[in-house]
Amino acid sequence: MLITEMTVPGAYRVEPEPLSDRRGHFFESVRADALLAATGWQFTVRQVNYSVSRRNTLRGIHGTTLPPGQAKFVTCVRGSALDIAVDLRVGSPTFGHFDVTHQSPQSGTAVYLPDGVGHAFLALTDDTCMSYLCSQEYVPGSMIDIDALDPALALPWNLTGPPIRSDKDAAAPTLAQAAAAGLLPTWQQCPPPRLTAAH
Repeated sequence: MLITEMTVPGAYRVEPEPLSDRRGHFFESVRADALLAATGWQFTVRQVNYSVSRRNTLRGIHGTTLPPGQAKFVTCVRGSALDIAVDLRVGSPTFGHFDVTHQSPQSGTAVYLPDGVGHAFLALTDDTCMSYLCSQEYVPGSMIDIDALDPALALPWNLTGPPIRSDKDAAAPTLAQAAAAGLLPTWQQCPPPRLTAAH
């Protein structure tokens, strides 16, 4: 598999190398040793979640407070999604920056998102199913919600009409409001490990 760092430091795009024959194809989605070698992150799965969404459903931006934190390995296992990672770490050199990944079962492309990186996606088809491998169990009250339509972020959703969103997501604060309220993690709490080693 090809593992490359995204423009949001510490976040990685994972692209499998499928083996095809007359039956179809097979690929490894993630290997702990390969992820550790490429990223410096020791990733242990403690919870697995799935979401199923109608076309034009917009979920996120979601993150987790520190502690407890919750790194995620996210893959589209049915349908198609426009997936966006956003740097939520106050003081990060790329605070508020984002990176876009098109996800589908055909490509098998996944994203690895460490603590401090928010996640959002737009379902491009009906019955889009996303798989989340999580490094920590969910702790009530620990979720960070940011408005995915925050004008200052200007995320490239290319919407043709109002998206379908939860009431909670629609009422979420902007990134600036969340930062001013002290809701976001800091760069010092969760820098990428290779940068940690350098300091």
